[in-house]
Amino acid sequence: MGPLSGLLVADFSRILAGPYATMLLADLGAQVIKVEGPAGDDTRTWMPPVRDDVSTYYLGINRNKRSIALDLKKPEDLDVAQRLASRADVMIENFRPGGLKRFGLDYDTVAAGNEKIIYASISGFGTGAGADYPGYDLMVQAISGLMSLTGDPDGSPYRAGISVFDVMAGLHASIGILAALHHRGATGSGQHVEVNLLSSALSGLVNHSSAYVAGGTVPFRMGNAHPSLFPYEPLPTADGELIVIAGNDGQFRKLCQVLGLDELPDDPRFGRNQDRTANREALRPLLVERLSKRTKDEWFRDLLAAGVPCAPINTIDGGVALAAELGLDPVVETGGVPGVRNPITFSGTPASYELPPPGLDEHGEEIRAWLTKD
Repeated sequence: MGPLSGLLVADFSRILAGPYATMLLADLGAQVIKVEGPAGDDTRTWMPPVRDDVSTYYLGINRNKRSIALDLKKPEDLDVAQRLASRADVMIENFRPGGLKRFGLDYDTVAAGNEKIIYASISGFGTGAGADYPGYDLMVQAISGLMSLTGDPDGSPYRAGISVFDVMAGLHASIGILAALHHRGATGSGQHVEVNLLSSALSGLVNHSSAYVAGGTVPFRMGNAHPSLFPYEPLPTADGELIVIAGNDGQFRKLCQVLGLDELPDDPRFGRNQDRTANREALRPLLVERLSKRTKDEWFRDLLAAGVPCAPINTIDGGVALAAELGLDPVVETGGVPGVRNPITFSGTPASYELPPPGLDEHGEEIRAWLTKD
């Protein structure tokens, strides 16, 4: 029995942000009914890679759900959808703003018949002047400024390796839903929760967006370097690069002790973080010269033992392997389908993994029968 057991979620979302949010809720015990069009969620066709001819993209964000395929243009299917919305505790959708109004599935119409509904909408650019903009993560990475920060200073801007703002918006939607449920528990009132990718992006750019709105500074692309810390980047060793971090003056002193450069923390150019950042071009070759004497694995072992943050640059398989080695049990199986464990642990109400990602309309017959009962 997860912490959200007994909660019914009508999931009218598709692609990534909404399905990721509802999978997190489902892992925690909510009953999620995934409403798909006749052709199914777009990510069912996003392949390769595949597992048993099913897109791993789809598999990664749709476990613990039941699927029903509905054509909202058909009166009988629309009736089923409206019945589901009338019974749900939570409804989540990521149609273009206003796109569900003609079906009577917009917030105002649903709330008129279900006053306690928590109705969450995810859009790309909000419900105002940006309502007609398509809500694609790559667009938001470009427009928000993220791509201007990613890549080599002398090269082209790069997108992040994942749809980072879709994931972030999904997390923000989950937080908003849980906050609204808490408010409903205190007052009995539902409400409309709205999230858009651009606002999630500007919030998620944290120190960079703050640099502009609070300091009037427009950040620029620095490759793997950090604008406010040094060292905080990959540095070459005898056999490859190692991420080396000195987040404070104490860590820098420990780094220098391991490297045999005990005099550097007392050099006025490097004693404080702001000094090291200002004089990074003088400091970097001194660190690199010493790091080049040994392998990255040797430095990784000794620096970690001394309390200096550092890391090899792994591929995904290496990251999963290390998580397993550390006892984090990163992989779970749901009905024989491997997936990544929900990242939240609870002492009393753990996440559960009961239903594999559903086939299209796999549960349609039983859901229709349940919703059409008097």
